[in-house]
Amino acid sequence: MIKQYVIGLIGALSVAGLSMSCNGPIKSLKRDENGKVIVDTLPSPSYLSPEESMAQIYLQPGYRLELVASEPMIHEPVAIAWDANGRMFVAEMNTYMQDVNGTGEMQPVCSIKRLEDTDGDGKMDKAVVFIDSLVLPRMILPLDDRLLVAETFDNSIYSYRDSDGDGVADEREKVFVNDRQNTNNLEHQRSGLVWNLDNRIYLTVENVRYRYEQGKLVAEELEESPGGQWGLANDDYGRLFYSAAGAEIPALGFQQNPYYGRLDFNDQYDDEFKAVWPVISTPDVQGGLNRLRPDSTLNHFTACTGQSIFRGTSLPEDMVGDLLICEPVGRLIRRAKVANNGGKISLTNAYDHEEFIASSDMNFRPVNTQTGPDGNLYIVDMYRGIIQESEWTKEGSFLRPKIVERGLDKNIGRGRIYRLVYDGMKPDTTRPKMLDETPARLVQYLQHPNGWWRDNAQKLLVLRGDTSVGDALRKLVASSPAQLARIHALWTLDGLGILNRATLEAALGDKDAKVRKNAVWVADGAAWENDAALFDALYPLKDDPDPEVRFQLGLNMRFDDSTPVKGLIDELLKTYPNDLFALSQQRYTDRLVERAKAAKEAALLAIEDQKRVKQGAVIYKEFCASCHGADGKGLSIGGGAAAAPTLAGNADVNGDPNKLIKILLHGLTGPIDGKTYTNMMPAVGSNDDEYIAAVLSYIRNDLGNKAPAVRPGRVKRVREETAGRTQPWTKEELDNN
Repeated sequence: MIKQYVIGLIGALSVAGLSMSCNGPIKSLKRDENGKVIVDTLPSPSYLSPEESMAQIYLQPGYRLELVASEPMIHEPVAIAWDANGRMFVAEMNTYMQDVNGTGEMQPVCSIKRLEDTDGDGKMDKAVVFIDSLVLPRMILPLDDRLLVAETFDNSIYSYRDSDGDGVADEREKVFVNDRQNTNNLEHQRSGLVWNLDNRIYLTVENVRYRYEQGKLVAEELEESPGGQWGLANDDYGRLFYSAAGAEIPALGFQQNPYYGRLDFNDQYDDEFKAVWPVISTPDVQGGLNRLRPDSTLNHFTACTGQSIFRGTSLPEDMVGDLLICEPVGRLIRRAKVANNGGKISLTNAYDHEEFIASSDMNFRPVNTQTGPDGNLYIVDMYRGIIQESEWTKEGSFLRPKIVERGLDKNIGRGRIYRLVYDGMKPDTTRPKMLDETPARLVQYLQHPNGWWRDNAQKLLVLRGDTSVGDALRKLVASSPAQLARIHALWTLDGLGILNRATLEAALGDKDAKVRKNAVWVADGAAWENDAALFDALYPLKDDPDPEVRFQLGLNMRFDDSTPVKGLIDELLKTYPNDLFALSQQRYTDRLVERAKAAKEAALLAIEDQKRVKQGAVIYKEFCASCHGADGKGLSIGGGAAAAPTLAGNADVNGDPNKLIKILLHGLTGPIDGKTYTNMMPAVGSNDDEYIAAVLSYIRNDLGNKAPAVRPGRVKRVREETAGRTQPWTKEELDNN
């Protein structure tokens, strides 16, 4: 089943030669007399070689791209990650939309390749198929010599290892077991698998995070689903950044750690931030002409994905900490400045009505970004014609004729990986060998200026479980001049289970607020659950001069109902009523009231319907909430229209269930009661009758609604009555049907 595939010498040399020829001057943007970018309104859909495509990619002054790998070495890449020895793993979705119908997508023929730069010139010259026979691999996380992998339609997670050193995985182990069937559209399934600063592994969609213990992933339940879809980023301080392409929300979930629940604000960025600025006409956008400006360019984020925080050392310092967001429909990458005002985070475009990177090649499809071991930014270009799943390209859809007319369905099986460099700055040429380093040497890397090295050193130390480095770590916490080294050492001690009270209390009194905040966060771990005396050490921080420290202190206390803790929370709310914690706590308590009311009403249902509502809640939170919002009130951040109509208290939701069944079976498009939304409701009729009955029973008995549950038999009858339908419904049709 698992086979080795090595690119031949001639192929490798030709790729390397092509890479060297692609590093010429970047073509300048054409501008009118007012300095406005002149859009290419008649772009060619034809396939371009890597050299030709790079000439059509526009960057801000000083930046340029180098080709790291391309076809035939890689095909349909969607994600990259390096192991601690600097070898790059590439997840390939080889079956993704190979034609306009998505034929054969679920065939187990996808792969993960391992690429190496054997001569240190920055270009990959060796490729091996590390794992084959996969179904649309969507998440990869290197541990030590193991690679965690999750596939589409499979809720379990697997570990792969190459035990004999030939570059091909020959050991496979299921490290997390979840046999629940996943039939959600592949665009609405989880992604991420990010090992964060707190030694937890995070992902999107599902309301869990993981700890890696004794070769297994142990799930920890989050307060609620974190949301998000494709992509998950973390910064130097463990803050996570999600995106929701279905709701066309470029960034969300970054105000607080999702363990404590969701928190977003409408003013964390404005509607201007959600506007995008392509340099090319965008005919192939779901939603049609209302998604385009008069100059035919995409007017708004639609496929936001593959985000990362730049944490490297080989690009200008003012880029460190910036958020990069891919927009493959617009053929561009946004660079966002991240501002922290008293703990509240806000985002702005780094450029005025322009983007950091944009292309006039119709097949340029940036889907992922990562900071590399060399301190540069890497970009994954899936390089293809279609970038929309088959639910949105069916007969009668807006997209289908646009794709077919331009032959975009013919551009498949390719892919490029680029390295972003800056004039006058050289990449770090140090070749990582961290898998072979001693624990003592790994401790030193916690002071490295590149976040990639710090993260991997901490991860390896925790995975090895070697406590002999305890004294060295405690010394770092106490005396390292580097703030981030003190923070990483603190979390490494915690991950090893050897963080003592003296070291923690010293960190709680650190001169740096970021260190104090992380010390408070560490104190919320399981190791301190039964340490009643710790409360006395934390209590004085209720008056810490930094609001982020107070915010984390309040979050620590959120799930503790003891009298002293309630008193501390009351003090925080009374003394600092305008703090971020007060806003977060109000949302949390409101949610508790809603849950209690929903549970009381669900208890009145028949036993069979109670079970169905519970099943529907899982489906809703993993699939529907990305557009309709966790509370059913629609999801809109930063102004502008919501992605989907509100379900809370909706007369149609509480009315004739046949109308709702038809929508789920065949989809819904067009205005609803005179209002246009940013997305269409895709058909989910490929799921069985029980699935549809469950999700409808949930939305009719929660989210502020109260109506009879829906039974599978009713879904079956409606399915039979509408069996010949191939088009999505309109609201007018449903009202008159």
